[in-house]
Amino acid sequence: MEWRIKRIFNFTENKSWEQGFVKFGFHGKRGTQYFLDYNEHWLGCITAEDEFIWTAGAADKGLSRNHIPFEAKYPHYIAELPDGSLLVSSNGTNEVFKIRPDKKSAELFINTKRIGLKDIGNCVYDEQGYIWVNEIEGCRVWKFNLAGEPVLTLGNGHPGFQGETVPFEAVQFNWIYDMRLGPDANMYVLDSKNFSVRRINVNQGTVSTVVGTGEPGYSGDGELAHTATLGSNPDEYFDGPFSISLDEEGNIFIGDTYNHVVRMVDHSTRQISTIVGKHHAESNQRNNPLETDPYKINLPKICSMDYHAGCLFIPDWSDDLIVVEKRR
Repeated sequence: MEWRIKRIFNFTENKSWEQGFVKFGFHGKRGTQYFLDYNEHWLGCITAEDEFIWTAGAADKGLSRNHIPFEAKYPHYIAELPDGSLLVSSNGTNEVFKIRPDKKSAELFINTKRIGLKDIGNCVYDEQGYIWVNEIEGCRVWKFNLAGEPVLTLGNGHPGFQGETVPFEAVQFNWIYDMRLGPDANMYVLDSKNFSVRRINVNQGTVSTVVGTGEPGYSGDGELAHTATLGSNPDEYFDGPFSISLDEEGNIFIGDTYNHVVRMVDHSTRQISTIVGKHHAESNQRNNPLETDPYKINLPKICSMDYHAGCLFIPDWSDDLIVVEKRR
């Protein structure tokens, strides 16, 4: 599978969104775009014409007449629920909120501090009526019902790794930076300080390693993904890869942050390859919007990727957004 550059955006320091795409956000299943301003503590729903339908959070930027106030701090992830409401993980307050845009209301859904959850990353709805939440430093994954009650916990809170398939009660992780739902209805966990991707088989009650050996490096392209290594920078507080995403076929995309590239695991061959980026990135060097070679893209620090409708959205902390699409 080949990828080509669709568009490159050089965002300004204030992260303006008037260029057609949001820098940091997610697409809903029907293409709805949600924008999160992590540092300014607000989020919103944006149209293709760059107009906000509504905004929500601690800060009202005056961008929409429909602002829903609630005490979000560092909003991290948005999940759509079947009834039209949204779940938002608030990393800074360690809570999950439910937003009802039609009613212009927000309410606390999960007070994770109350149940001893150390820190919160994503909140992912699995379409079977459950919400999955990952702890980052806490090294655990939680499963909640739609009443916000915990029904399952994976991990014992201590860093660990198993390359083989293990039952839920035995699994350990080491700092989980990202977690996404796959088209196979299983959860995919970016086990970052283990430099791996783990698959939670929700029906079999097992966790298996699908990418990585547990050791850092930059190897494995053209080979089976479980033999590959992913990048590391032990001098950084957040070591290891930052982001994963999956497409409708089950291909896995890894933002291999410290190797400065995007890797893809083919769902049919299980082989891994580099599809975007150059291994030796240049700090403070913006990408040329006219660049056409995906292997010349400069990605000093890839953050939260998103896939939608044949396109992969690759944000970098440098305020560049790279959009690549599958070559037809």
